[in-house]
Amino acid sequence: MFESILVANRGEIAVRIIRAAREMAIRTIAVFSDADEGALWTRLADEAHRLGPAVASESYLSIPRLMEVAKAAGAAAVHPGYGLLSESAEFARAVEEAGLVFIGPEAPTIAMMGDKVEARRAAQSCGVPVLPGTDRPVGSLEEALALADHIGWPIAVKASFGGGGRGMRVATNPDQLGPALEQAAREAASAFGRAEVFLERFLMRPRHIEVQVLGDSHGNVIHLGDRDCSVQRRHQKLLEEAPAPALPPLLRARISDAAITLCRSVGYRGAGTVEFLADVADESFFFLEMNTRLQVEHGVTELVTGIDLVRQQILVATGAPLQIRQEDVVLRGHAIQGRIAAEDPWEGFRPTPGKVRSLKLPLGPWVRLDFGIEQGDSVPQFYDSMFGKVQAWGATRDEARARLALALDSLAVEGVSTTAPYLRTLIDRYAFVAASHDTGSLERDWLPDASGRPAKLEPLDETASRRSERSVGVPWGGRIVDVAVYGLAPASGGIPAASGQRPDRRASAVATGGGPLVTSPMDAVIISLGSAVGDRVAKGDPILLLEAMKMEVVIAAPHDGIVEAIHVAAGDTVKTGAKLVTVLQEARG
Repeated sequence: MFESILVANRGEIAVRIIRAAREMAIRTIAVFSDADEGALWTRLADEAHRLGPAVASESYLSIPRLMEVAKAAGAAAVHPGYGLLSESAEFARAVEEAGLVFIGPEAPTIAMMGDKVEARRAAQSCGVPVLPGTDRPVGSLEEALALADHIGWPIAVKASFGGGGRGMRVATNPDQLGPALEQAAREAASAFGRAEVFLERFLMRPRHIEVQVLGDSHGNVIHLGDRDCSVQRRHQKLLEEAPAPALPPLLRARISDAAITLCRSVGYRGAGTVEFLADVADESFFFLEMNTRLQVEHGVTELVTGIDLVRQQILVATGAPLQIRQEDVVLRGHAIQGRIAAEDPWEGFRPTPGKVRSLKLPLGPWVRLDFGIEQGDSVPQFYDSMFGKVQAWGATRDEARARLALALDSLAVEGVSTTAPYLRTLIDRYAFVAASHDTGSLERDWLPDASGRPAKLEPLDETASRRSERSVGVPWGGRIVDVAVYGLAPASGGIPAASGQRPDRRASAVATGGGPLVTSPMDAVIISLGSAVGDRVAKGDPILLLEAMKMEVVIAAPHDGIVEAIHVAAGDTVKTGAKLVTVLQEARG
């Protein structure tokens, strides 16, 4: 067994790994950036080391700095967590070349499955079905248009490297393909350092089904059941559950067999997830990608199997064979998870970084809480907005859903807006209750009203409650106090759901107060300028693009007018309230 492990990550997953290692009597070494100094995982670890400035490229993504810390701290192994460098073959090689153990797959496997085009080829070679698409990255718009006509519309433009829904856009016609290519490539370069994209047929209403796998260095591979992750926004998951509900038994078995076949064909070692898109109606499924790491949603699998996936990762990394056989894996009950992020769903999911002044976590014997913060900690603007997860187990799916509802009702966060009240409305939606939803349900039917009203609720039956909950900021004593508001949707038809997002799935924001000066609604980085001094703009026209907490936000013109001044440049980091542009309103004659 390893004497010490360096946790090359931050937030909730760093806390999760440290706690598992401590149960195994392994010394833990945490790392942090300037933005995370004194954070929860640094307090829990046996020791903590500074990496560098807040920007991830100079801290959590700096392989030389991480290796310097690992050697200085005397680490025997490195756990990458999820996100950041967890799927970097270069990082895995650097760890191994330093004489340390990388707790994950071998570097060549990470490289193969991390390249989405190569992963498609690997799936095809062993008979796993894939969607029609390109077998290489696309170069130009002209090439993409010709390929799209052959593949068939709509088209998904996807980052060749990376995952988590980043670097993906959908084009339903040729006019949308150019912007989709540009946006996907830019986001991929920002998130993963690689801008290559490829094309794939986009399924309109599929389910997102994934299989949790475990492999060792001795050729053993097992699966720990499946999960459903179909509740998504911008191709990123909000609710996940295990096992996948309403899945025909034969389709479930075929999907699991395909995952095992693929993993055996590539000699997979460690914990991983094989993801599929499924059409339940005709019992077809298609390989989507493989994540060669621990998933955010691994906890729901742990709840229904009783198997600690982090512990298994560490044991496999020592070279030991799996102690679990396929027949030992028994699924009991159902578990559902909600991701708690510092975002305001009623303002287009605008990121809301800041200090968590108060945090009241729900209590209950069937609730699991994985959080990366405590009361008084901050959610920085520089990283992912998710800071916690609430999971509930039940003997049945309905029981798990009811327990998750109670937990979300009890969760209270003051200081930042969160997704919790919105998730609470989702689990009462008729399609979710009936497990008839798909990956497009949220953005098609369930978006919160942009005016701040709760999302439309569909009645479960003629007499079911139409209860909803949301958080509202109320002026009180010279400050804003977050208040939970409960109410009922109208009995006939509910409140029409209006999109709080642009058609390209990026949040939009405009200046408030109607004045000429447009200010930043959040701490962010200026990605690009869409207007120049002297340009005439109409109300709602995009004038610049921000990025905060891995989310792009379009800043729109507050009124018709002329751009008189631009106060920022691309690449600038700005604070909330910083001057962005001045738009003079044209006089009406």
